[in-house]
Amino acid sequence: MSKGERIEAYLRSLGLEGSQYDPCYLAYFGCFNAQDYYEAHDVLEHLWLGVRDGDYAFYKGLIQLAGAFVHLKKQHARPWHPKDGRRMHPAVRLFVLAEGNLLPYGRSHLGLDLDEVLALIHRHVGAIKESDYTRNPWVPEDAPVLKVPGAARPATTR
Repeated sequence: MSKGERIEAYLRSLGLEGSQYDPCYLAYFGCFNAQDYYEAHDVLEHLWLGVRDGDYAFYKGLIQLAGAFVHLKKQHARPWHPKDGRRMHPAVRLFVLAEGNLLPYGRSHLGLDLDEVLALIHRHVGAIKESDYTRNPWVPEDAPVLKVPGAARPATTR
């Protein structure tokens, strides 16, 4: 089974059809809020690879956001590891790229409050830079949660 087929099967299992938003977009939030950042990246990338309209950079920014948290989560799990211990700089680079891709969409896009997302980026970049890249602000007990567009409360896949 290919990666795309696995993602399609996963999306079917979630039963997200019938929303005004693409199931990949909604699944991104479920994965992100469950701290499954790599999966959030993959599921939205599945949509992004086929997009050639005005949402291209928006999805790319959200993928980069998830990628930044992949780095922070790995660094948190194994700060002593030769590779995982050096993930703060790549995380900041991805946060900055995400910000650049999301800024043109204003305060809100596709139901997502971008002011909140940009504030999240600024908090994490600020904390990392303030510590001279020595302190990881991400901890599982206080991991960020993104509000799912159109939902009363943030959703998770767990």
